[in-house]
Amino acid sequence: MAERALVTGGAGFVGLHLVRRLLADGVEVTLLDDFSRGRPDRDFRELAAHVATVEHDLTTPIPPGLLPGPYDEVYHLAAVVGVHQSIQRPAHVLATNLLSTIHLVDWCARAEPGALFLSSTSEVADGAAAAGLAEHPTREDVPFVIADLGSARSSYALSKAVAESMFRRLHGPSRVRIGRYHNVYGPRMGRRHVIPELIGRILEGRDPFPLYGAYQTRAFCYVTDAVDATVRLTRLDHDEPLVANIGDDSEEIRIDALAQRLFRIAGVSPRLEVHDPPAGSPSRRLPDLGALRGLLGPLPATPLDEGLRRTVEWYTAHGAAGHE
Repeated sequence: MAERALVTGGAGFVGLHLVRRLLADGVEVTLLDDFSRGRPDRDFRELAAHVATVEHDLTTPIPPGLLPGPYDEVYHLAAVVGVHQSIQRPAHVLATNLLSTIHLVDWCARAEPGALFLSSTSEVADGAAAAGLAEHPTREDVPFVIADLGSARSSYALSKAVAESMFRRLHGPSRVRIGRYHNVYGPRMGRRHVIPELIGRILEGRDPFPLYGAYQTRAFCYVTDAVDATVRLTRLDHDEPLVANIGDDSEEIRIDALAQRLFRIAGVSPRLEVHDPPAGSPSRRLPDLGALRGLLGPLPATPLDEGLRRTVEWYTAHGAAGHE
């Protein structure tokens, strides 16, 4: 069991859930964030008294003495995420994510934490799927493909692929772990993802109800399940770098069926107004979790209806804007 951990991006969606889990495990946590997604909210303030918070922009080097290490575990979740960011500010996404990882890796080479986790993404496999080079469920060993270099959306996948390469080539004693998150959802995930977008329209009373990509399919993973896999993967006693999909393959669902589930939970029945999916959005995404199960054994899987209910309740109480 780790005694001390650093979480970059710890004020974000997955980051704060991870911090909560580490605190429950009795770990002393340092939370590093630049708070670029907004001011600390109520959920953050509830944990702030129990962690050491360091405000720092990782696009600049980590100054000596800034972080109160040493650390048994470092979780690198700091990144600019979201399709809207990739489309609107592709150069910003690429530069921010690469510089943040470069500076974190440089610091780790000096600090030598026991284990180092990188949050990566299912999007590194989307290009191979689009080119017919990957099957569903999708394994970790598919080739990395940028199907269209002219697509602004590719900036996020490219930044994470390069980050994976840097982590896998990190010299030193740190055990390297890379988790490719697949459609993680839950309370406090902001507003720019499919589930909070749908919930936001429900809370606004939209009728007709605009729905984009109705026939696309996804397999959603509740955030505490993703965090559990993250922590267990990081703590494995295995010297070689490990790369694993992190997700939930128990239910694959079409987006129109997802909307109907949310309508039922919220007690509404608007008329659907179906639109084309966003440009470049994959028609299907489903992780192969064989590697993760081989490493960790049985995985928790919060039923989709239960996870959606918790998420709807949180957004109803906190407002559709989430924490941004």
